[in-house]
Amino acid sequence: MDDLKYWVAFSRIPSIETVRMRMLESGFESIQAAWKATSSSLKAVGIEGSALRQITEHRPLIDPDAKMERMEKAVVRALTWNDSEYPSALKELYDPPPVLYLKGTFMEHDAHGVAVIGTRRATAYGREACAALVKDLASAGITIISGLAKGIDGIAHRTTLEAGGRTIAVMGSGIDVVYPSDHRALAQRISKTGVLLSEYLLGTKPDARNFPRRNRMLRGLSLGVLVVEAPLDSGVMHTVRFALEQGRDVFAIPGSIFSPTSLGSNRLIQDRAKLVTDASGHGRNSTLPGWSNNHRFLVSAQ
Repeated sequence: MDDLKYWVAFSRIPSIETVRMRMLESGFESIQAAWKATSSSLKAVGIEGSALRQITEHRPLIDPDAKMERMEKAVVRALTWNDSEYPSALKELYDPPPVLYLKGTFMEHDAHGVAVIGTRRATAYGREACAALVKDLASAGITIISGLAKGIDGIAHRTTLEAGGRTIAVMGSGIDVVYPSDHRALAQRISKTGVLLSEYLLGTKPDARNFPRRNRMLRGLSLGVLVVEAPLDSGVMHTVRFALEQGRDVFAIPGSIFSPTSLGSNRLIQDRAKLVTDASGHGRNSTLPGWSNNHRFLVSAQ
């Protein structure tokens, strides 16, 4: 616990991300020792330039104990990549977050999850299709992972909860800064039976630069990605391309050729995504040919 507060403190410094955190971890006996190290000692392990300057400037302004007290009051936990609860799938990313902040607890079968993503401006068709597939998947015991945004994300989370399933919401802000604000009640419900997750400290406001990083966690946590509706210029398309590069299966629900919200989804089907029209199966103990590598999932591509 004593060392954890220094991990949290370092995560407050913008330039201390994956590569430099590894330098600190390998260069010192502990992260506490790294936090208290002199500039010359930091240089000796490779921390130079703007990173060194930011440490020396920010360190006097950060109280590690105060950060931990704030988390305790908010009932938020921190996990480092050395903790057993830290999802192993995230460690496979080229830039895994050194520290995760969460409300809730990961469960073993969360490793078998589907990321459900799509437009914030879902059509009636998209809302209905999302609810229908997610209900079947969640009822079968599959963890549904999404980004707590308006539109498809919100529908995926709500449908999962209504089906009595588990859902993980990956946020592009601090856990205490729910975006959009009208999803606060939804976030609270998720935290009781699932997980609210972020790599950002408490108090971090949503920012456009945060969401690509949020999206990499979505695809990293899941073994497959289900796209419901996505315009051609949507950020969903970037998430899917990276998912394909990482060897994740991508499924897409077909949409009208006249609907701008389905142009991206239909393009994905033309390329490498599997066309999906329903979800079926018999629970987590089913092994279905519709999922590559015989993972135990409930998605049937037709």
